[in-house]
Amino acid sequence: MVETLNDVNFEEKVIQSDKLAIVDFSAEWCGPCRIVSPIIHELATEYEGRIVVGEVNVDENPIITAKYKVRNIPTVLFIKNGEVVEKQVGAVPKASYKTLLEQHI
Repeated sequence: MVETLNDVNFEEKVIQSDKLAIVDFSAEWCGPCRIVSPIIHELATEYEGRIVVGEVNVDENPIITAKYKVRNIPTVLFIKNGEVVEKQVGAVPKASYKTLLEQHI
C-alpha cells in the first residue's frame, strides 16, 4: 500500500518507522512523475510488510519538500532510521529502485 504523506503525518509514518521508507516526491503536472508513480506502487505491492512506501505532493506540502531540499521532481528518497540513505532524482527503470532498496532493506 502506498501512503499519502504530508507535512503533518510524515514524521509518524516515515521518520518514526522501524522499516526502510521509500518516499516519492512528485506533482500531478509532472510528466516524468507519471512514469515513476506506477513503479513505486509496484514496489509497494512486492515489498508489502517489509518497507513503508509513500508519496508526497510537492505543491501541497511545502514544509517537508523544503526540509529535504527537493528541487527537482520526481525525487525518490530512501529513508532508514530517520536518515536519508539514498536519493534518486528523475525517472529511472524499476531495477534501479530495486537495487537501492535491496541495499538498505
